[in-house]
Amino acid sequence: MNILYEDKDIIVCHKPAGIATQTAKIGQRDMVSEVMNYLAASDTNKSKSYVGLIHRLDQPVEGILVFAKNPKAAGKLSRQMAENQMQKRYYAVVSAEKIGQEGVPDTKRGTLVDYLYKDGKTNTSSVVDKEHKDSKRAELSYEVIGIQREKGIALVRIHLLTGRHHQIRVQMSHAGMSLLGDYKYGDEKTKKLSEQLGQKQIALCAYELGFMHPVTGKNLMFQVEPVSIKLTEFSKIKI
Repeated sequence: MNILYEDKDIIVCHKPAGIATQTAKIGQRDMVSEVMNYLAASDTNKSKSYVGLIHRLDQPVEGILVFAKNPKAAGKLSRQMAENQMQKRYYAVVSAEKIGQEGVPDTKRGTLVDYLYKDGKTNTSSVVDKEHKDSKRAELSYEVIGIQREKGIALVRIHLLTGRHHQIRVQMSHAGMSLLGDYKYGDEKTKKLSEQLGQKQIALCAYELGFMHPVTGKNLMFQVEPVSIKLTEFSKIKI
């Protein structure tokens, strides 16, 4: 357990890539069970621990998660999440398919606004027309902050403004900047590049999470240094 913060109401953890946030599969590790076991072991009364799941990260994705330790905290945190009041920022490595003269994506920064539809049968999301039934508005902003010219990949910082299913992966791919290691939504060139570079996990890390404490009202901000993405391997560029 890599615990970043804990008090009587919440616990903030750094989830490694490859571990599910929550799963029903027997024998498979997941963060909810890890937190529950940790709390049970530290509870002197050995009572059943409460773990409120507030948000999720895809299993291949590394990053910060906050859990509630009681129903009151869970309700207030869930409300912040539903109203897009949490600050969520990510690092991603993208295939620079839209290459410019300087070896970076043509648009070094921008805002993506799309409408996504989630197919529950296939557990996938796609960009659709606004009028599509059950479509939901998705928005994020991004800026390219690093480059590896010899590999044709770029380091991108993403500010997630809404929380939709597989949102970053779908929107970035739709914009021509598929994530390295994303074999579900990436284009064929990105998949081949991922194989060549030995990238098996999605190159995405939720490195920053900010929210208001559900009881004290204090603004909290947490950051982690990615393990799955080597930031120092990218040459910095100016926006």
